[in-house]
Amino acid sequence: MTTKRFLIINPYGIGDVLFTVPMIKTIKANVADAFIGYVANSRTAPLLQSIPEVNCVTIYDRDEFKAVSDRSKSEFLRLLKKTKDEISAAQYDICFDLSMTGYAAFYCMIAGIKERVGLNYRNRSVFLTKKILLKGFEGRHVVEYYLDLLRVIGFDVQPQTMELLIPTEKRMWVKEFLRQAELPKENFLVVFPGGGESWGHDAKFKRWPAIKYAELISKVFENFNVEIILMGNRKEESLCKEIQSLVKYPLFNACGQTDLLQTMAILHQSALAVVNDGGPLHMAVAAGTRTVSVFGPVDEKVYGPYSDDSQRHHRVVTTAIACRPCYRNFRRAACEHISCIKDVEVEKVFSAVANLLIGDL
Repeated sequence: MTTKRFLIINPYGIGDVLFTVPMIKTIKANVADAFIGYVANSRTAPLLQSIPEVNCVTIYDRDEFKAVSDRSKSEFLRLLKKTKDEISAAQYDICFDLSMTGYAAFYCMIAGIKERVGLNYRNRSVFLTKKILLKGFEGRHVVEYYLDLLRVIGFDVQPQTMELLIPTEKRMWVKEFLRQAELPKENFLVVFPGGGESWGHDAKFKRWPAIKYAELISKVFENFNVEIILMGNRKEESLCKEIQSLVKYPLFNACGQTDLLQTMAILHQSALAVVNDGGPLHMAVAAGTRTVSVFGPVDEKVYGPYSDDSQRHHRVVTTAIACRPCYRNFRRAACEHISCIKDVEVEKVFSAVANLLIGDL
């Protein structure tokens, strides 16, 4: 194969970017000396820059581009040209457009990329040279849809995991972090009560209630000899503090104190992560950590943990309600009661946690 320079375009969140890890591994498996570039937002860029198979990361922040456009059209055109020139200079042979926006394939065309393969959502992507029509992600995992794009160009697609190697410096960092935390017990769990940031204001529809997280944590303390670390980003500090105030046992609250790779390193060292549907779940899977995740309106078969040992190492907890999953074709049903997430029982989540912990701690 003469094609050696590949570009992946995915401007979305952490989970979505991690869903492309099997794609990256498959490209390398088919073309050992492949040069792989990636267009991503600044939040996910550090994660991609830590992946040895990714040679180049071009930053595209949609909000920043819009802000520049609103401020000055000439400045916006200069920014567009700068980005286009950066992509042109890399002389990519083929791009995989996962943006589903329509304009990304156009920019790749004017940047000189002759082969443009992507997901054609709502017939937006007229500038793709090879396309898969897409109504939405249903029935199988998002990862498989992305791998379909490699099948379209004739690649041999074999099973791959999302698991990533944690950089050595981050492994060293986490040892010092845990030493300073002075956790009296060696074994610890990580709890992410937030997540779902890509949903913006609607992130609440993905989050199990704080009071239930507090009840779960108390139950874990009462039954297992472990420590628990609360984690999240800076926007979730008040949520973590609320849970901390509801639990009488000592929690280590690391919310807002770590970057993406530091978080991955902590997850890698943990016995288990308890998370909502969202980026932290997929970070835990990529870090090789066992997970218990709570899913509400979203279909876990499509957006759940992607792993070759999901049955043994990952548990998804839902509630039996006829209307779930109601998130389909990138739209959530008009529902305000969100019983699908609120009514998930503490005992059910605890049972999943205990199932994974018994015999190990």
